Amino acid sequence: MTRTDISGPPPVPPTPSHTVGPFYGYALPFPGGGDIAPVGHPATITLQGYVYDGAGDPLPDAFLELWGPDPEGNVPDVDGSMRRDPATGGHLGRNGVEFTGWGRVQTDADGHWYARTLRPGGRGRSAPHLSVCVFARGLLVHLFTRIYLPDDAAALAVDPLLSRLPGARRDTLLAARRGDGTYRFDIRLQGEGETVFLEFT
Repeated sequence: MTRTDISGPPPVPPTPSHTVGPFYGYALPFPGGGDIAPVGHPATITLQGYVYDGAGDPLPDAFLELWGPDPEGNVPDVDGSMRRDPATGGHLGRNGVEFTGWGRVQTDADGHWYARTLRPGGRGRSAPHLSVCVFARGLLVHLFTRIYLPDDAAALAVDPLLSRLPGARRDTLLAARRGDGTYRFDIRLQGEGETVFLEFT
């Protein structure tokens, strides 16, 4: 008598990891994603820059989420960044009045991004900054970084994160002032001048 193995097929190996996107065209973008500041607010600033890959080429399909406190350093708890039309279910965008502190922007065909928000205030011992989450092709996991404004040298000097970084690395977290409330901040995912990314445990 021949015995038959009934233990089943050999185990299937796990599905390999996939990179993050690009699959941003559906549901993620919404009207006014980068218009975080209420219309006409006097503390409005504009942030803009490029996202570059390891070869130094701009990424046309990267995605950024930004969070920041208001000018007094308070974290907003206002709903409404992604209001929906109750009739169609479509996104209405922001109401243009309340500051939620949160925004989502996609880079354009040239790898450029911009957002209009309120100048963040300092919180605790931290110098004024915005938190950023980066999604891009080739990434298995999204990345976290910060954008510090260069306007308060004393606060920057004692910031707990910046004070632990060597000069060249520290500079990758500082936006460059361009005048008229505009700042430039480029994000480099790898290579020379790679942006400092944070790991939360």
